[in-house]
Amino acid sequence: MTLFQPHSVRLNHQNLKLLKYWTWQFVVIRPVCSVLMIVLQLLEIYPDWLSWTFTMILNVSVSLALYALVVFYHVFAKELAPHKPLAKFLCVKGIVFFCFWQGVVLSGLVAVGIIRSDHFWLDVTHIQQALQNALVIVEMVFFAIFQMYAYTAAPYKDLDVKEKKSE
Repeated sequence: MTLFQPHSVRLNHQNLKLLKYWTWQFVVIRPVCSVLMIVLQLLEIYPDWLSWTFTMILNVSVSLALYALVVFYHVFAKELAPHKPLAKFLCVKGIVFFCFWQGVVLSGLVAVGIIRSDHFWLDVTHIQQALQNALVIVEMVFFAIFQMYAYTAAPYKDLDVKEKKSE
């Protein structure tokens, strides 16, 4: 799969089903992995190598789903253009992308010892979570501004004006 392949995709029944399966596999894999991770953590049998295994599985799954959505967007770009689907897609997926990858990076920094705890009341896990939460807060400011553009009220204002004129 390459980023250049969507230029040659023709949407027939078989390709549409394939894109649907590639998208929906994430809907199954994500909850299954999440439940397994929670159960294994509760049982206290969740070594670092297993965490990285789940990360790789989820990375492949989300990449496949995103690729399917990009192909679908490419096929219907003209029809969807008035609704700004690319901006909406980037808003939602950007949040997911940044949260996921900054979590991976922070876990990597903990694993190699760059993030460590020098305090007796704060362990490294809480420091990692605090950094993750602080980064999410900063990112949400930028994404909120971007969402004001992507999810503008203008289409609904025009609809309201048209309805009043028809009355």
